[in-house]
Order: sequence, then C-alpha cells, then structure tokens
Amino acid sequence: MQNRISWMLLLTTLVVFPLCLAQAQTTDSNARQSPSNASVAGQSNTPRVTVYTLSPELYKKAHERNRIQFRLELIGFVYGLVVLWVILRWRLAANYRDWAERSSGRRILQAVVFSPLLVLSIAVLTLPLDIYSEMVEKRFGISVQSWGSWSWDWVKAELVALVIFTILIWLLYVVIHWSPRRWWFYFWLVSLPILTFVFFISPWVIAPLFNKFEPLQAKNPALTAALEQMVQRAGENIPPERMFWMGAGEKTTALNAYVTGLGASKRIVVWDTTIAKMSTPQIVFVAGHEMGHYVLHHVLLGLAFFAVLFLILFYLGYLMIGWVLGRWGAGWGIRGTDDWASLPALLILLSVFMFAANPIASGFSRYQEHQADQYGLEVTHGLNADSGQIGAQAFQILGEVDLSDPDPNPLNVFLFYSHPTISDRVQFCLSYDPWAHGGTGEFVK
Repeated sequence: MQNRISWMLLLTTLVVFPLCLAQAQTTDSNARQSPSNASVAGQSNTPRVTVYTLSPELYKKAHERNRIQFRLELIGFVYGLVVLWVILRWRLAANYRDWAERSSGRRILQAVVFSPLLVLSIAVLTLPLDIYSEMVEKRFGISVQSWGSWSWDWVKAELVALVIFTILIWLLYVVIHWSPRRWWFYFWLVSLPILTFVFFISPWVIAPLFNKFEPLQAKNPALTAALEQMVQRAGENIPPERMFWMGAGEKTTALNAYVTGLGASKRIVVWDTTIAKMSTPQIVFVAGHEMGHYVLHHVLLGLAFFAVLFLILFYLGYLMIGWVLGRWGAGWGIRGTDDWASLPALLILLSVFMFAANPIASGFSRYQEHQADQYGLEVTHGLNADSGQIGAQAFQILGEVDLSDPDPNPLNVFLFYSHPTISDRVQFCLSYDPWAHGGTGEFVK
C-alpha cells in the first residue's frame, strides 16, 4: 500500500493498518484476447524467469532508492518525535487549548477548535519531510505527478484528516474525562467500529478524491472476464460491476492492483500503469493474491492481531503518561491527562511504543503476504498454463518498474518490510509446485 502519513495519523494507523493488509503490491494487463487464450499469450510474450535479476543500471538505482527509503524511515521517526516535542516545548498545544476553552464551554466545540489547529501544525511542520520524500520519488522516476497536483492531494488528505481526527480526539478526551483509569480500553473499544466504518466507505468517499475510477468492463472486457473466472473459483462474490480501472499514470509509474472494501463496498481495482505493463494471466495471479487476503480471512485475523497489539500499546501509554506529565507537564503548560494539551505527549509515547513493536507488526504482515502469494498460485493453477512462472514474471516486472532492491538491508526488512522481498517471492513462485507429484494446494483443492 502506498500510504504516506504524518505522525498525527498515528491514531488512525493504530486501528486502520490491520484493515489495510488486503492492499498489496501487484501487476496487470491490457491484452485484448479471449480468456481461453490469455495464458498462452501471456507466456509467449514474456521472457522466462529463473531468478529475480536487474540490469546493472537498474540494480544501482534500486539499491540506492532502497537505502534512501530506509534512511527516511528512521529519520521520519525521529523527526516526528522532534515535531511533537517542539509543539510541547513552545507551548503551542497549551495555547490551542486556551483558545478552545475560551471559545466555548462545550467540549465538542472545544475539539472543533483544538483538533484542527494541532493537526495542521503537525502537518505543516512535517511538510518538509513529505516534500523531500516526493523529490526522491521524482528523482527515481516513480512519481511523475506535478507539484501542483501533489499539493492539492496534500490539501485534500489534510482535510480528510481534520474530519477524522476531530472526531477521534473529541472521543479520546471524553473517555479520559469519564474514566481516568480505563480510558485506554474504552477509547480503543469505541474507535474500532468508527474506523472500520471509515474503511468501509473509503472506496466510495475517500479514494475518488485522489484518483479517477471507471468500470473495468468498459476499459478491458477480456481482463474483466478473466478476473471473473478467478473470483468464481475463489468462491467470492465480486461481480464485474465492482471491478474498476484506476487512472494512476498521471501521478506514478508504479504498478498496483488490489481488492479493497468490506461487504457491499468490496471491489477489485486495477491501475492503468499495471494494465500497460502486464499480461492478463499476470494480473489474474496478482488479483488472486489479493483475493487470498479475503478468503484466508486476513482482514479479520489482522484486525484481531493488531487490535490486541495496539490495546497493549495504549495501556503502556496510560501507564507512562502520568509520569511524563508529572516530570515535564508543568513546563509545557499541561494541567493533566484530561487536558487537550496532553495529546502531543501521548502521541510521543505511542510513537515510541509503535516503533518498538514495528518488527512484530511487519513480521506478521510478511507472513500473511506469503500466504496470499501461495493462494494466488493455487487459485490460478489451471486458469494459467504455468501459475508459478506467471507469478514469477509478475514479480519480476513489478520489481523492475518499482525498483525493488534484490539485496535489501536485512535490518530494513526486519523493521519495515510488510511484504517478503521480491527475490524471495520470485523464488517461491518457481519452487512451489504441489501438483507435480499428484498433490493439491493447501488452500484451493
């Protein structure tokens, strides 16, 4: 998933991230052939893959980009802490609280004043890092978006964040005021259905704010038919009316396709960049991988796993916030935990705990992504002439276009990789063949 968030988005990340596990990296096609001929054409037009390799020029670029991204992850963590500390040290949060309290005696109206001021302050202070990250993507040819378009997307993202966080921050301090000793549990509990609802409506309300979507049937009927075959074999219900083409090419050269949403909002989305680079069999494999997240209940399992993890983090925040405010709160102008101005201090604690827990979260995500790769191979076995080779070709093309490092820093993988490395994924596709000796797949019989 290509999400870029400020540290203020931590509260949403704590609950929404597991729901977003179903968004994975991908591939695709625009071949105008019948589904029955798709497998043959897909193999004949793409060189056979035996291992993930890049040309010397691409390898150098991929390795350098990966090195910079790793450094940005570490810098971003520290920079986020510094931003929150500056807001506390300069008493910006205390000033915003004073303005909010002077504006009204009602806490809901105070939240409407305090929350946007704090969210925008964090957004503006982290903007230099966002700009630098975009410059890196432009340097390596991943982003082709104009600065005007990028700026407008940034504004829209902040407006969406203002709405979400005003509600969440108001709820947080209502709960803290109501239950000083159990707020960590009650806030965690009430935020889950709210953010699940946000995830449910996102394909209809939020995603169209940033990209253009059109029915895939109108853009590529052959691909739609091939995807429909895979969906039926998976036993899922995603009709062609919920398969969409997304115009990503005006902003990025990266490839992606995904299954998103819940219930009636569940849909398959294929980027136009993917259709331009991939064959129909390859995108069917990628969509099969994405379908695996739903069939294997990764969304629900991920939600349960991360919900427990973040409940622990909230509890640790509760244990530590009193000590932090007792030591430095007076200097920051904070009266107590139920003071609006305490939020940046709480976010610092949660950020630190989140960073410490990141290897656990990343490892769990990599495990689910590996399972989804396996499901993609199994559900396309028989639909594609050689599902393993098709999968390897898909990851090879994805790696070439997205500049995936064949030899990433192991520490980077351990800390931040939500997916297995492209090299490992290609090797798995080439080696997984339970049907060679008369066996069957584990997930698709």
